[in-house]
Amino acid sequence: EKATKEQDVKYKVKESTELDATVAETSSDRSGVQAELDAVLEYLQKIEAQCIEKAETHAERKARFEAELAGLKQALQVLEEETAFVQKGASTKMLRGVRRHA
Repeated sequence: EKATKEQDVKYKVKESTELDATVAETSSDRSGVQAELDAVLEYLQKIEAQCIEKAETHAERKARFEAELAGLKQALQVLEEETAFVQKGASTKMLRGVRRHA
């Protein structure tokens, strides 16, 4: 009976040592996975900041509208100047570049 109990203790000590090794390995694996998860979550936050559209403030909309309006006014001015130049330069009347026969 004493030999049986000693054998039981021997197996229990061996099992305990194996379980300790498994716990250490699992804890190490968990640390590695947690570090990887943290990196992925940080990257996700960066991507979300770039991809999710934010509401434009009134001041930003107004500035964008005024810039667009200024560009359109400038384009209109250029077109008016070119039209005035073309009208002054056209002294002979022509229909699509065809001249009248003499």
